[in-house]
Amino acid sequence: MEKHKSVDGNVEGNKSVGTSIVVGALGVLSTLYLLNPTGGFVEFIPDNFPIVGNLDEAAAAALLISCLGYFGVDIASWFGRKEKGKSDIIDVDVDES
Repeated sequence: MEKHKSVDGNVEGNKSVGTSIVVGALGVLSTLYLLNPTGGFVEFIPDNFPIVGNLDEAAAAALLISCLGYFGVDIASWFGRKEKGKSDIIDVDVDES
């Protein structure tokens, strides 16, 4: 028996209001953390430590990019990456043997 599944990355129907509020709040918190200059009110890992000192800012930036992606803002397209189109659709054939 062969099943045909198509994955196209369109998840607009799967977004609930509660999830959108949580993702939006995380985006706001990560933005505030990034706008907080070093030595500010909250610093999880002090920047004085070599290499690991900037990991908290990198994590906040990754979280912000993920939150923006959830709401449909594609940061990568601003830097020359091609836009998503039909060529990005993945067709998978599942063989349940």
